[in-house]
Amino acid sequence: MPEGSPLLWSVADLVDGFAGGGLSPVEVAQLALDKIAAIDGEIHAFVTVDAEATLAQAQESEQRYRDGDPRPLEGVPISVKDAFHQRGLPTTLGSLHHRNDISEHDSGVVARLRAAGAVFTGKTNTAEFGQSATTDNLLGPDTGNPWDPTRTSGGSSGGAAASVAAGMSNLAVGSDGGGSIRIPAAFCGLFGMKPTRGRCPDEGGFRAMTDFVSPGPLAWRAADARPMLEVLAGRHYPRRPFRSLVVGYCPRPEGRPVHPGIVAATDSAAEALGRCGHRVEPVDLPISGWNDVFGPLVLEDEARERGHLLAQPEMLTGYERRTLEAAQRLDPTDIEQARRNLPVYRQRISDLFLSYDLLLTPTTAVPAFPLNERPKTVDGQPVDALWGAFPFAVPFNVAGTPAATVAAGMVDGLPVGVQLVTPAHTESLLLDVSQSLEEELAFSKVRVIARWNREPNSDVAVK
Repeated sequence: MPEGSPLLWSVADLVDGFAGGGLSPVEVAQLALDKIAAIDGEIHAFVTVDAEATLAQAQESEQRYRDGDPRPLEGVPISVKDAFHQRGLPTTLGSLHHRNDISEHDSGVVARLRAAGAVFTGKTNTAEFGQSATTDNLLGPDTGNPWDPTRTSGGSSGGAAASVAAGMSNLAVGSDGGGSIRIPAAFCGLFGMKPTRGRCPDEGGFRAMTDFVSPGPLAWRAADARPMLEVLAGRHYPRRPFRSLVVGYCPRPEGRPVHPGIVAATDSAAEALGRCGHRVEPVDLPISGWNDVFGPLVLEDEARERGHLLAQPEMLTGYERRTLEAAQRLDPTDIEQARRNLPVYRQRISDLFLSYDLLLTPTTAVPAFPLNERPKTVDGQPVDALWGAFPFAVPFNVAGTPAATVAAGMVDGLPVGVQLVTPAHTESLLLDVSQSLEEELAFSKVRVIARWNREPNSDVAVK
């Protein structure tokens, strides 16, 4: 079996260890709980941990292995973003308004993971109602980045990303309405994936960014995300034989400024794809106009679902209050125009894949920045506070296509990622290319693993 903490093992090695009897799901679950207790006071990834429920799930998994009846994710420690309902636990949605709301049921995502044998380590921190690309709210401290806790983990699935990057969970489930999986995954050196819109439903779940959002996995590696995606989507994604692809490469989408180190890392990823046997061609991606669609439809959602919360503005973060105020000012004709433009935009991006099999861009414009200090400039050029640091993920939420981020290198001592995009309903292709690119780039996680490898008796579960 691999060396080191089982919380850092691949999912395949973990379930093989469980199945062989040399590794105990209960002891691994306890290891996760101990790790959270030991280090999460510095990172603030989790908002709720129910040790009793976690260990009960692990005990069931252990018995299933004894009985020879394991399920696909049996015993695997997985954290749950606090935007998904988990029965018996609070679902805060990152808001004071919901801090005491106990969920009576699992939403669809949690129900699928539970039925697959996952062991839930806890609920992870999120931006209020998912409305920020950083993970800060009024419930408690901001979520820090495990590579440097003074910097952001990104958002809104920042707690999910931090839980994996610090070795507190093997996997995490997040949601991505405008980059909320890919941005924190890139900032934390992880693989993160947004499937095709509608591929992974969340029945009975939280509503926000409903035209654009999708649940998805965050993991150390694409191979680990594959079995989780299979559970969420209810279909099999086997790794398929290699075929050469035409890759459209755009290092500065829409001509936006990008940190030179990220451009260099993206150039290196393009070269790596070439070494893998793909044909890489520069392309000026026609993705402008996304915010004319995204902005009005997100504001329409917020006005419908949460407009009443402006009656207590002191209970809201500044960004959610400003969002709801903007929603009140929204011109209905802008909503109508956005509705008309949405299918047109999706067709425009779909047409790109008549010429290219895969698109490659940076995931973000900058590495992780200090908490509460969004950059005002990028590469010496002024940028807007809302999207300047991370403008490259949301166009593909509007397009509805699958997109992933792969850890591509280090810039200023922090990890950065590259974004891969494929046509709708080609998650298997996206996973395959992501996995081969990871293998070629061989991104090192040694530094962050060493930083948080503090749990006593980290090999306690190995017999």
